[in-house]
Amino acid sequence: MSAAIIGVPTYLRRQLRHNRAMFAVTYEQFERALHDARALPDGPEAHGTLAGALCVSASYRLNDWLIEILPEKLPEAAAPDALRDVYQATRQALGSVDAGFALLLPDDESALHDRTAALGLWCQGFLYGLGSGAIPDPGSVSSQANEIMQDFSQITQVGVDESEDAETNEAAFAEVVEFVRVGVQLLFIELATERRDPQLEPQATMH
Repeated sequence: MSAAIIGVPTYLRRQLRHNRAMFAVTYEQFERALHDARALPDGPEAHGTLAGALCVSASYRLNDWLIEILPEKLPEAAAPDALRDVYQATRQALGSVDAGFALLLPDDESALHDRTAALGLWCQGFLYGLGSGAIPDPGSVSSQANEIMQDFSQITQVGVDESEDAETNEAAFAEVVEFVRVGVQLLFIELATERRDPQLEPQATMH
C-alpha cells in the first residue's frame, strides 16, 4: 500500500490516532447489531454512509440511516442500542471540534488486508452518503474539497502492496486512515453553509 499514489498532502501526514473512545460500542458489537438486523452493508460501509450523509444534510436523522441500511423498515424506537449509539456518537463528534471524530473500522488485531478492504468500503459508503444528501455542485466548493472527494474515490480501490514489508504497509495504512479522518472533518466544515443547521456546526467546548 502506498499513500503517495492517492496524493496524501504532507500537512495531513500524521500518526494515526486510535480514537475509538467516541463509540460506546466496539466494532464487533456494531457488526453484530447490523447482522442481527439483516443490514445490507457491512459495518465500515454503514458508518461511512452515516458520516457522508451528516456532512451534507442537517436533517439526516437516525431513522433516515436505518431506512438506508436495513432491508425492512424498522421503527426508530426499535433500533438496536449499538446502532443508536453509533449514530449519536458520530453526529456529536462531527458537530464538535473537541469530540475527536474517528472511523469505525476493525481493530488492529485484524489482518491488514481485512482492514484495508474495510477502509475502502468506508470511503465507498461515505461517497454514497454524500450522494444521498444534497451534495453541492463541484463548482460551489473549494478545489481542496473536490480533491478530497476524488481521493476518497481512489481509496475505495486501495490495496496492500505485497512488495513492501509489513511495517511499511502498516505505516501507509495508518497514514491513509488519518488522511480520511481529517478529510471528513474538513468536508464537514466546508459544507456547513449547505447544511444551515446550528445544531451541527462545530462548537468548541468551554473549559
